[in-house]
Amino acid sequence: MAATVKECLELQLLEVEMLLSMFPKSGELRVDADAVPSIQRYLRSADGALPPQLEYRIALDVGEAKAKVELQVLLPHMYPQVAPQLFARSDALHRQQQLQLNTRLASHISSLDSGVLCVCEAVQWVKDNSLPFLENRKASSGCVSTEVRAKEMLHRMWIYSHHIYRQELRKKIFDCAKKLSLTGFCLTGKPGVICVEGPRENCEEFWRVIRYPNWKHISCKHVENIETEGSIDNLRLFHSFEDLQFQAHGDYGLRNDYHMDLGQFLEFLKQHQSGHIFQILFGVEGKLSDN
Repeated sequence: MAATVKECLELQLLEVEMLLSMFPKSGELRVDADAVPSIQRYLRSADGALPPQLEYRIALDVGEAKAKVELQVLLPHMYPQVAPQLFARSDALHRQQQLQLNTRLASHISSLDSGVLCVCEAVQWVKDNSLPFLENRKASSGCVSTEVRAKEMLHRMWIYSHHIYRQELRKKIFDCAKKLSLTGFCLTGKPGVICVEGPRENCEEFWRVIRYPNWKHISCKHVENIETEGSIDNLRLFHSFEDLQFQAHGDYGLRNDYHMDLGQFLEFLKQHQSGHIFQILFGVEGKLSDN
């Protein structure tokens, strides 16, 4: 396995060298100063801990107007044997247009042969396919029909994690929810549960941000879409984004590895018309805790 990882990392460095020749100007290709040296040190050593995943950003000029699109790249250690994580963004695109662009980019990359370097291919695809989205940005912002305005959709995501402890992760979750005007909650402990509700594009942006670069042991267990002819605010089950913590089972001293009282959590869900979600999250029917 170690040899396979080293082979993959060697290929990643070769691809970075190709990209540097394609984007030699300052600011075009941004890589953390220690990213490449840390991989090189790992390749020279007989063993040792894996280096951080290689991450970089490529600034692209698109079209005659030279509109700016940035391609964010995160490479798993086993890339190109596994797919890279790619995300194209631009201040000139609305969030929905950005989502559509990245959906098409992901579809194109998944159609390529597995096991081959594909960041250069992704760069060319973004340069060739971003222009229609950029040209339509004014139309999409200024020409919304009354029929589209008449109906809105509330999106609600139920996200499960093995645990949520770290303060910096919790801060990221709450800051992102606030920035995107999402309501819901974050249940801290083991297990960890997050619910966000709001416009679909905001929820999907939240999901992308908290997973990036790589949060293991997390999954979106259930999604609800509710259409209304009024304001989606009338469909929200939560009035803010709550910090949810319940009494833990057992005494584990200084350890944070504790299980939350799921009976209290079930009671909370039922108070918010969501008792049915318990079985979706945990695979069992819930029972209320004793008072």
